[in-house]
Amino acid sequence: MSQHPDYTKWQALAEKQMKGKSIDTLNWNTPEGITVKPLYTAEDVAGLDSVNTLPGMAPYVRGPMATMYAGRPWTIRQYAGFSTAKESNAFYHKALAAGQKGLSVAFDLATHRGYDSDHPRVAGDIGKAGVAIDSVEDMKILFDGIPLDKMSVSMTMNGAVIPILAGYIVAAEEQGVSHDQLSGTIQNDILKEYLTRNTYIYPPTPSMRIISDIMSFCSKNMPKYNTISISGYHMMEAGANSVLQTAFTLADGVEYVKAAIKSGMDVDEFAPRLSFFFGIGMNFFMDIAMLRAARFLWHRLMSQFNPKNVKSSMLRTHCQTSGWSLTEQDPYNNVIRTTLEAMSAVLGGTQSLHTNSFDEAIGLPTDFSARIARNTQIIIQEESQVCNVIDPLGGSYYIEALTKEIIDEAQKIIDEIESLGGMAKAIESGMPKMRIEESAARKQARIDQGSDVIVGVNKYKLADETIDFEVREVPATVRDEQIARIEQIKASRDKDLVAKALADLTEAAKNGGNLLEAALPAVRARATVGEISDAMESVFGRFVATTRCISGAYSSECEAKPDVINAIKQRTTKFLESQGRRPRLLVTKMGQDGHDRGFKVVASAYADLGFDVDISPMFQTPAEAAKMAIENDVHVVGASSLAAGHKSLIPALIEELKKLGGQEIIVVAGGVIPPVDYDFLFEAGVAAVFGPGTPIPDSADRTLSLLEKKYLS
Repeated sequence: MSQHPDYTKWQALAEKQMKGKSIDTLNWNTPEGITVKPLYTAEDVAGLDSVNTLPGMAPYVRGPMATMYAGRPWTIRQYAGFSTAKESNAFYHKALAAGQKGLSVAFDLATHRGYDSDHPRVAGDIGKAGVAIDSVEDMKILFDGIPLDKMSVSMTMNGAVIPILAGYIVAAEEQGVSHDQLSGTIQNDILKEYLTRNTYIYPPTPSMRIISDIMSFCSKNMPKYNTISISGYHMMEAGANSVLQTAFTLADGVEYVKAAIKSGMDVDEFAPRLSFFFGIGMNFFMDIAMLRAARFLWHRLMSQFNPKNVKSSMLRTHCQTSGWSLTEQDPYNNVIRTTLEAMSAVLGGTQSLHTNSFDEAIGLPTDFSARIARNTQIIIQEESQVCNVIDPLGGSYYIEALTKEIIDEAQKIIDEIESLGGMAKAIESGMPKMRIEESAARKQARIDQGSDVIVGVNKYKLADETIDFEVREVPATVRDEQIARIEQIKASRDKDLVAKALADLTEAAKNGGNLLEAALPAVRARATVGEISDAMESVFGRFVATTRCISGAYSSECEAKPDVINAIKQRTTKFLESQGRRPRLLVTKMGQDGHDRGFKVVASAYADLGFDVDISPMFQTPAEAAKMAIENDVHVVGASSLAAGHKSLIPALIEELKKLGGQEIIVVAGGVIPPVDYDFLFEAGVAAVFGPGTPIPDSADRTLSLLEKKYLS
């Protein structure tokens, strides 16, 4: 197609208004490596495969369903769960009465990692970032009064997926609901755990077997249940841009398809129930295009398996607005951010959606904030009229061109993964994780120097801020309640029946047999989540990842403020000259929270600023972190917190340091810590707290000041 006949005139007019500057100065280079022009015309979409497609028809760019929201709106979900099953159940009932259409269950970190609430490693994690589930009795309470034959239930679970899914099935049985009546989704996406979220239990090979076993069992017994939700969300939250999220998520999907086929299943036996889970950030049009591109690419990728059922190559997705984009500073701005992200997901054609609460950068969502988040979707659905037209942005020059750019860039990465032998091999090589961590470090550098604007954080900041709303806190007594229930269950169950069921499960893990099917008798006998996980761990082992930081990515993006960076480097050099070594920092993540973006970015940036940096393994206890700090002879320990365990874990770390003679080591804390808890931490001995959005040069400056006062004054 030839250029628009008036394009030259427009260019002259535009450059006149720009006082003679070239129109090319308005081009924008995205983090994905895509150059975005200020104007798109019909020439930019000439010949594109996506332009002349229709919704519900291959390659599904315009949506997987023919009528999309004009026929049926997306499902409104809220990912929720905290404290005990009883408290979460009450929350669910209120949410459903207020217009929510499906349940999306968040489990606490101990449950994710296959530990019972009485395990010593999880003392600071119980009920904090999700609901604590130790047995089917907890699962029955969680769904009390919620008819599981009518309610679609999505469960975000990967590590302890066998005992949790088995617990859900048995809870339904005891409601009188048969397996074939159950509908919903289990996430069951272990590959992304090794990339980002880190709530794995077993090594990759047995974990892939677990996924295949779940697919096989559900395809035969639970035809309405989605056996896997392949997640890009946690990749985005860990730092992946939209191209990386698309490529790695779809590559994970291909790996699962291959594993299921290898196990003997026909592609059409399971592929129609595959679903995907994408994260939606603040690049509004980019993420609209991302969802459209992902549908196109999935259809293309599935063609290699020759499916007969059209639904086997139809990508359906749940979306969630970003938690990382939410700020502690000026937090009501987060309502606006979530609204924009929700609109992006809707205009991209999601099948269900979760909207985050505005206070999640400070603490767990309250009833008040969750209601605003839920109403955001209801208002879009009921008041904006966006549901009346199918794919309203289809045909947009910009959207169609951007869709094609994402398709092309993501395909390059997918091809690279295939050249490595598939996603499992790529993960073993470290390539995907390194790409995501590099992207995260570069993003943080752009924010810290102000080239990426975050309103209220690095621009338009309030002179004085006070948090004037409720912050939800889960009391330590939740663990006591859970332990009491475990003791009661163990005292009343048939011990011999439990022992036999667990032995049979171990035998299935060792010599073959469907693990989900083998776990059901153990759940019915009242074996706990930890016992079932241990029965398989005795055969599979527990996976331990290595941690490392990315060198140079942060500093390479700091061209706008070299003076700030150089000033810090000069001070670390001065410290070296005075003390004979550089300031040494241990960055640690205690408890069972696997989100590692924050502490990896901090470690990488501090290393670029001239610190010697040690990174602890994930999931440390306070005693283990203190021991590592002493052995590595560090000056400072930086404790990263995200999952509301800071009031127990960080004071415990300080006490452990004292026991080992490390009382001179400075302890600083960072992450999602409510400002109302700062004084508590200061009284416990924390020297500084760096909340969400703190620029890394600012935290490095304050940390250096503490060191200079101690060692150089």
